[in-house]
Amino acid sequence: MSETDTARSVTGEDEVVDLCRELIRIDTSNYGDHSGPGERKAAEYVAEKLAEVGLEPKIIESHPGRASTVARIEGEDPSRPALLIHGHTDVVPADADDWTHHPFSGEIADGCVWGRGAVDMKDMDAMTLAVVRDRLRSGRKPPRDIVLAFLADEEAGGTYGAKYLVREHPELFEGVTEGIGEVGGFSFTVNEQLRLYLVETAEKGMHWMRLTVEGTAGHGSMTNTDNAITELCEAVARLGRHTWPVRVTKTVRAFLDELSDALGTELDPENMDETLARLGGIARMIGTTLRNSAAPTMLGAGYKVNVIPGQATAHVDGRFLPGYEEEFLADLDRILGPRVKREDVHADKALETDFDGRLVDAMQTALRAEDPIARAVPYMLSGGTDAKSFDDLGIRCFGFAPLQLPPELDFAGMFHGVDERVPVDGLKFGVRVLDRFLDAS
Repeated sequence: MSETDTARSVTGEDEVVDLCRELIRIDTSNYGDHSGPGERKAAEYVAEKLAEVGLEPKIIESHPGRASTVARIEGEDPSRPALLIHGHTDVVPADADDWTHHPFSGEIADGCVWGRGAVDMKDMDAMTLAVVRDRLRSGRKPPRDIVLAFLADEEAGGTYGAKYLVREHPELFEGVTEGIGEVGGFSFTVNEQLRLYLVETAEKGMHWMRLTVEGTAGHGSMTNTDNAITELCEAVARLGRHTWPVRVTKTVRAFLDELSDALGTELDPENMDETLARLGGIARMIGTTLRNSAAPTMLGAGYKVNVIPGQATAHVDGRFLPGYEEEFLADLDRILGPRVKREDVHADKALETDFDGRLVDAMQTALRAEDPIARAVPYMLSGGTDAKSFDDLGIRCFGFAPLQLPPELDFAGMFHGVDERVPVDGLKFGVRVLDRFLDAS
């Protein structure tokens, strides 16, 4: 058998695990600035894998080391609108001392690939590469053009990745009307007859903000009723303990209706504790989609123990539901009070689309072909993705990175968590589903 025949005999399922491991071994930690290693090596790796099967990928660098890779695959019918498949190659940092296996080793253990990015989201990057390489080796064109985007900087809001490309190179996405990306298509086993696959059709908006209080500086031994630290800490404590009102969006309503049917019980959004308890690890993802939220994450003040500083600061991760941004900001200011100055560090919109159309049908068809007890259902992501940027181009985005997961795996805990890992069987399942999905889309 020739080398060419050998290459053609390799399938996407054969190589997806190695692709995922190799991507994990490329440290692309994003610290929110340019102090990390950047994504250039990952961009070059992806470009090499795409060029090997005949594509002409472009590496676009928005800042030294901050690189994304984009390529277009010609479809059978170029008159049809194109499909975007996007993924990010950056990851949040990881401390190796906290992990069972080194976070950048791509170790295989207990039936899983371990490492930072295993689910967020080098698994989907690997599945996409595996499917594309398999199809191009075997000469199977997709029904329509596909644009592939492997992006920098998603973990810090996409300024040097998706946002840069949308602003500076919109021509790369010419003709694209729909897209799929991360944090969707994963399974939740209800019982032996039903497995739900959660497809992201909405995501909360964000206000990452800095809070500042100005006070009167002075000696630490003297009485001071205008202490900036005291004022700020009281405001932050009020915010951190605040119970935000339940607001049921159309996506959450649709998810609850599907869940009611699956569980055989009526669900009350105002009393979700019992229901969330039955959802296992994904409860953390679902519970926060019922409300706006604001989590204090950083505090800063002072420079010497016997000096009362004139200023104190805090950072807050604020997330708002689609349609509730104005209410969120008004509630925020009321809770913080007039002494607290609030300014955005990064802000972006919420998204919501309907769970219908040919693309959704293709997801359901592909999932059921590989899992007869599958049912695709819409849900809202509590965080955000690069879909926010592509929405600026009018691209309708879904979260669909299909994984069949063992019921005992704390999938939500894998995101930005210690001992992040993805099942080997889940990766291979995802390759099969994505391949079928492309044919049906």
